[in-house]
Amino acid sequence: MRGYINIPASINCKACKYCGARPIISLAEKGEYIIKCPNNDTHYQTIPGLIDIEDWNLHNVPAVTIGFDHVTTIAC
Repeated sequence: MRGYINIPASINCKACKYCGARPIISLAEKGEYIIKCPNNDTHYQTIPGLIDIEDWNLHNVPAVTIGFDHVTTIAC
């Protein structure tokens, strides 16, 4: 047994905000489950318990980057 379950594509689940991988459901201790990144265990993981895709989606929103437009003005 491989120890994890792939989340079906029909379920709305955001990708990992660090690497862009689709998360997996993994068995934790005492028969509880976590949702985690398949590539790196240091990326966000839900707390052990029931499968909480909503918590995963809340914590994996890409950070907002503030960009400034560079406008050059020429005095006439």
